[in-house]
Amino acid sequence: MKTTILIHCPDQAGIINAVTYFIHSKNGNIIYLDQHVDKEAGVFFMRLESDFDNPDFSIDDFKNKFGKSLAEKYQMKWSVYSSGVKPKMALFVSKYNHCLYDLLSRFNSGELDVEIPFIISNHKDLQYIAEQFNIPFHYIPVTKETKTDAENQQLHLLKKYSIDCIVLARYMQIVTSKIIDSYPNKIINIHHSFLPAFAGAKPYHAAFQRGVKIIGATCHYVTEELDAGPIIEQDVTTVSHSHSIKDFIAKGRDLEKIVLSRGVKLHLQRKTMVYNNKTVIFS
Repeated sequence: MKTTILIHCPDQAGIINAVTYFIHSKNGNIIYLDQHVDKEAGVFFMRLESDFDNPDFSIDDFKNKFGKSLAEKYQMKWSVYSSGVKPKMALFVSKYNHCLYDLLSRFNSGELDVEIPFIISNHKDLQYIAEQFNIPFHYIPVTKETKTDAENQQLHLLKKYSIDCIVLARYMQIVTSKIIDSYPNKIINIHHSFLPAFAGAKPYHAAFQRGVKIIGATCHYVTEELDAGPIIEQDVTTVSHSHSIKDFIAKGRDLEKIVLSRGVKLHLQRKTMVYNNKTVIFS
């Protein structure tokens, strides 16, 4: 069995030695280890992958002993994931189809090692895409008057199917604390600009009017502060005076697909750690 361990704790001597010795004592073979120290904050981060060939290996027993022998001693915040369990990811969409198509194509080709139990939308426009990929589609309309009830319906589905993370694939509704508090650092959004810049309903029009030379996209975790959550992935592309608004939009949508898929993949591969509204991204 392959496991991935994520750790952050106050920086101090001996952490790597203690963790690797513990893995060795459980007959584990370390196949990857990466670590980072935030010297200003005095915080240690580590990601470690191990193989356990012992058929009697128990992930629950491993967690219990790791917590008692190491986590308490070093004041660790930690998590252990087994490769034998695929995370379950829900997709939220509205009317734009480019990010949804891209993620489902990557999922269908095996690029994303995940289960997608359902798609939720506040419009019916993209139901045909869900049907193409044989994924259940739930239409939950949202208005000012029905938002609370809509989020209750969403939470019911999320809990019913034991969803691990949510991807807002151009979901054009603000997600409130009702859902955010249930999925801290587990809701991934794609923002149609290189944050922080040109926020609003028509970012490409604003960028065009400003005469910018690059446009970008930002993948980030969702927090209650709009578009201000920890950034997972960003990218840019060049533009010039010869490009029209239509060109800006086309280039921007290509970036959105790429940046969102990168961010989702990093999250699914357990390569992101959040601390103080920033991320540590392991290679």
